[in-house]
Amino acid sequence: MLFSVKSKAFFIDYSEHAILVARTSSATAPMVVEDIRECAPDDEAALAEILKSLQIKKSQSGYLHATCGVYTNKRVVRKVTLEPKRVKESGYLNEVAQQQVRIEPEQYTLAVLNASDGAEYDTSKATVKEAVFCGMPSEQINKTQDRLLSAGVYSERIEIGTASTVGALVDYLAFAKIKTPTLMLEIDADTAHSFIVSAAGMETSRQIPHGLDSIVPVVQKELGLKDEESARKLFFSNTFDFTGMGPVLIKKLVKELQSSIGFYEVQTGQSIGQVICTLLPPKLGWLESAIAGQLGVSVLKVDLPAWLQSRQITLSDSLPAHAQDVRRLGLFSLMVQYSSHVAAPEKK
Repeated sequence: MLFSVKSKAFFIDYSEHAILVARTSSATAPMVVEDIRECAPDDEAALAEILKSLQIKKSQSGYLHATCGVYTNKRVVRKVTLEPKRVKESGYLNEVAQQQVRIEPEQYTLAVLNASDGAEYDTSKATVKEAVFCGMPSEQINKTQDRLLSAGVYSERIEIGTASTVGALVDYLAFAKIKTPTLMLEIDADTAHSFIVSAAGMETSRQIPHGLDSIVPVVQKELGLKDEESARKLFFSNTFDFTGMGPVLIKKLVKELQSSIGFYEVQTGQSIGQVICTLLPPKLGWLESAIAGQLGVSVLKVDLPAWLQSRQITLSDSLPAHAQDVRRLGLFSLMVQYSSHVAAPEKK
């Protein structure tokens, strides 16, 4: 029995909308996802209770050791175009970070990955033009680690949740044999992170300066409310049906998305087939359908259990039905190890 207790593993998906914590039967597949808990990101007491209830046996350090996916507000997951002949030049990658990603690279901890498979970009060979810069400010990494430690979590590995989620979506599209590209959106308070993803990898990336906060003034205006705080409370509550005015609320965001999609379609000749919003709080789930409707595409329906099973990850029968919600994709992405796929039946 002691051996099985020791082999338990923990995964935490930590965003500004929610903290998701999972316990699995082992750290690597084959594994069973035994339990998933959720709390608000600012509810320290609830998180402490979750960690206490999930941890069958206290570690010697007193901390729960976990693999963590985080979504800091200055995270970078951006596709770039490189000049292979210049990659070995001193300072060239910093130049790309400044000019294409528009960040100060000395303030960031960055990795350069292949856009197709997420593997580390081989600068010694440098034959591929398309790459992805992933990272976040070093200061935010330190603060995140401190926040996790103060909550009783020792992070054995910290990943940018956005990057692992994109990887999971690429893998899912290949598994499900979905041929058309998918628009993946992460909508934060002040920005939206937009990606066009296919089974071949990340096609495009863009950060849009319209997040959930930019919708609040529109809510105030449309409903004639006296102040933004009243509009904010109503918008983030579940007491008012906003679906009817959805197109008005997301007008600016949709305009930016249409611009990105239009450019991609002209460049490639391919049309976006579906959209997926991976980070929305449950009360704002209607936004996904509203965005899809305005873009004239469908919402991607993800069969999480089938995909996970293909990666030798099984969901326990004791898990509630909402454990299969697409908002868990980032959490599950931390568990998956990629290799060649046994494909699912052909999608019609």
